[in-house]
Amino acid sequence: MAGENPFKGILKTLEKPGGGGGSFGSTIPCRLSAMLASVDKLPYSIRILLESAIRNCDEFQVKSHDVEKIIDWENTSPKQVEIPFKPARVLLQDFTGVPAVVDLACMRDAMNNLGGDPNKINPLVPVDLVIDHSVQVDVARSENAVQANMELEFYRNKERFGFLKWGSTAFDNMLVVPPGSGIVHQVNLEYLGRVVFNTNGLLYPDSVVGTDSHTTMIDGLGVAGWGVGGIEAEAAMLDRQPMSMVLPGVVGFKLTGKLRDGVTATDLVLTVTQMLRKHGVVGKFVEFYGEGMSELSLADRATIANMSPESDETVSMIESYLRANKMFVDYSEPQVERTYSSYLELDLQDVEPCISGPKRPHDRVPLREMKADWHACLNNRVGFKGFAVPKEAQVKVEEFSFHGTPAQLRHGDVVIAAITSCTNTSNPSVMLGAALVAKKACELGLEVKPWIKTSLAPGSGVVTKYLQKSGLQTYLNQLGFNIVGYGCTTCIGNSGDIDESVHLPSLKMILSLQLANYLASPPLVVAYALAGTVDIDFESEAIGVGKDGRNVFLRDIWPSTDEVAEVVQSNVLPDMFRATYEAITKGNPMWNQLSVPANTVYSWIQTLLLTHISPAGSIHKDSPAARYLVEHGVDRRDFNSYGSRRGNDEVMARELLPISALSTSF
Repeated sequence: MAGENPFKGILKTLEKPGGGGGSFGSTIPCRLSAMLASVDKLPYSIRILLESAIRNCDEFQVKSHDVEKIIDWENTSPKQVEIPFKPARVLLQDFTGVPAVVDLACMRDAMNNLGGDPNKINPLVPVDLVIDHSVQVDVARSENAVQANMELEFYRNKERFGFLKWGSTAFDNMLVVPPGSGIVHQVNLEYLGRVVFNTNGLLYPDSVVGTDSHTTMIDGLGVAGWGVGGIEAEAAMLDRQPMSMVLPGVVGFKLTGKLRDGVTATDLVLTVTQMLRKHGVVGKFVEFYGEGMSELSLADRATIANMSPESDETVSMIESYLRANKMFVDYSEPQVERTYSSYLELDLQDVEPCISGPKRPHDRVPLREMKADWHACLNNRVGFKGFAVPKEAQVKVEEFSFHGTPAQLRHGDVVIAAITSCTNTSNPSVMLGAALVAKKACELGLEVKPWIKTSLAPGSGVVTKYLQKSGLQTYLNQLGFNIVGYGCTTCIGNSGDIDESVHLPSLKMILSLQLANYLASPPLVVAYALAGTVDIDFESEAIGVGKDGRNVFLRDIWPSTDEVAEVVQSNVLPDMFRATYEAITKGNPMWNQLSVPANTVYSWIQTLLLTHISPAGSIHKDSPAARYLVEHGVDRRDFNSYGSRRGNDEVMARELLPISALSTSF
């Protein structure tokens, strides 16, 4: 049985800085203060695990020898020892969050049937659920796109949304962020992240497990977070037992130097990702350090500082806590040399513009090599870097009519160019960089071909605010990058259909081979949309012809680092974040109009019988699942996605069958 915490004696009160007496609370502790001498060289991420073990030690679920294993991390981690871990909170999105809420609702049913109090069934750690994976880009290149797509989203998902809204009021300790608010990772970064928890006067580091692979984005704010499966997330949510995990090794990644002018944070990320994949980091933590951390662009660092809709006192408390526990990094002070399991190093000066693809995000291609790499992919045998297209077919041109306008398609032509929200739109420097590319292109008279489906799906409403304040959204709209919604769209297959005119039978040969998908920074997405093809050498070939008849090259429309930083500095303001998140749970009129019962237990309907299968992506019109739906009277416009139909075993079984899928260029 659980006993008293043997480490209770190391609690310490944290006084408010600046003198004058007072503290942040009567018994706010600074953990580890009696042990700092022995843990100074531990990686920061391991110290998060250590703090959790000390705070939760009860000699039952978490024992003293678990704490000792973590303190002796350098010797124990190579032995693959297991440790318990209790995260501070759990993060869910709607596809994976619905089953968790269903399980809670079922537990209330069971409690009610046993004659107990169903109100006692609640998450025991804070749970944040962001409804963000249900929006689809049905309408694009339109000023009305956001409203039109949201109306369709609510039409298709009314029952699911109603259930989640019920859960938001029925359960304690659960926050539900309504549809149209943004993607879970950016909302987490801008609003949900605590950095340091203050629970009834007890301070401890924020940590989070989420049911999505991009949960690690919160690590950029100094919060330990990673993706887990639904069952692990539910176990953490119910706080019945700690997560059992192998004490991980930690890869120390040293950054030196400074990014060259015009190189984006996305280029850095794609470079780092490739290095980490090659090094091997499965089951490990990665921790960045070095003087290069302080040399990242002012825009990137200032953005993080601006993403703090907290009071000055909260920010002061966070800094004081981290400093007291020697977990605050101040680059103006000497840094402790920490011990890591293995090491990597990158000089930021060596990072160059790049994209990734054509099928995997870690297959990085330097921009200067893109055209040659594309032709190699056409020639290579079918695989991650090949399509085995015969030589005579590589030069084939397909003619078609786009709403009366003559058009052509070749291999490598772009049919979708989406600035979508999973990773890129958390960074204003690349978002405003893309807008500057659009501005320069419009001023020179460049246009995007009308059959390319362009879209912009920001991660939060803050993006809209600074794009509008800067006056740059006008130029994105002019190129067809109108805002289409807030959430996960093209990245999970919710790009919506390409225009019907591009689906002519004569194009079957090309469409069947349209399997190239590239990941690039938002400015490069705009650039490739303008070029209309990936079969281009930006250094030597013009991106288009300007209104004066002159060739325009990428260098003519690419903004400098200083240009981007100036726009970020002037237009990304703290008040934008505060205004966006002050009323975040109030949602929008469609959410507010959803009528849900105030019952303690849920009134079940057949459409909410759910499984733990969690595929994403749209239901293609020629798939076995589509044929099944049509046979049962479902119109194509109501197919929705696999994730939203995960409760229907007939649909899910057909999703697993081999089908011919249509992919797109961006």
